[in-house]
Amino acid sequence: MPKNKVNTLAKLIVIPDIFIEIKFVNLLIGIEKVDMRSESIEDYLKAIYKLQSSEYNSAKVTTSLICKRMSVSPASATNMVKKLADMNLLNHAPYQGVELTEAGKKIALETIRHHRLIELYLSQALGYPWDAIDAEAERLEHAISEEFEDRIDQALGYPTIGAHGEPIPNKKGEIIQRHFPKLAELANGISATIRRVSDHNPEMLRYINELGLTLGSLVKIDNRAPFNGPLSLLIDSAKQCSISIEVAEHIFAEPIAQ
Repeated sequence: MPKNKVNTLAKLIVIPDIFIEIKFVNLLIGIEKVDMRSESIEDYLKAIYKLQSSEYNSAKVTTSLICKRMSVSPASATNMVKKLADMNLLNHAPYQGVELTEAGKKIALETIRHHRLIELYLSQALGYPWDAIDAEAERLEHAISEEFEDRIDQALGYPTIGAHGEPIPNKKGEIIQRHFPKLAELANGISATIRRVSDHNPEMLRYINELGLTLGSLVKIDNRAPFNGPLSLLIDSAKQCSISIEVAEHIFAEPIAQ
């Protein structure tokens, strides 16, 4: 293919001291090709890890939960669960749900580390909006090399918290989970600092950001309407707004001692 045509298929990502050319026809410099089966395996393992972690309150990860999380058919999820079990990446017993093995957990945490480092870099260095970084990271997380991962980590100052407030696993696959209550669980008059937001719905993320409910913001529960009504909030002691219980279920905050 002529060089000028290859260039038209390329996208340049600039990182301090790193220049990486991601070509749609051939991925080069710090990025490796990964076959689609490997990507699918990593996606499933990552989803199962998140579902079985306590932050998602799923004591038992069933095939139906996996279907919903991955947006696939029951047959597709069942086939993948069998495949992962055959590869000793998870344990599965009929009607008992699934649980990752240590090998499966290791792959899941490595994929999560890639994802959250990429998200943070896209946000901090490239100015991507909060609601767009998840989709971009999904496209890149399977392809980066370990060297590229290390360079991003170094450029960001070795962060431990991701762009949406989630913990970033370290190189050893260790992760420190911090658990915070949802805004929907806080009583009237409680003040809290926003520590994490769910990244599963880009439209909701955009809405939350527009309200000013960003990481580190101080919120006070002014009032909770009865019968599952909206929450009235005071943000950073200056701005008032109301949010639905549905939105409040996706924002996690650390209460401030009274």
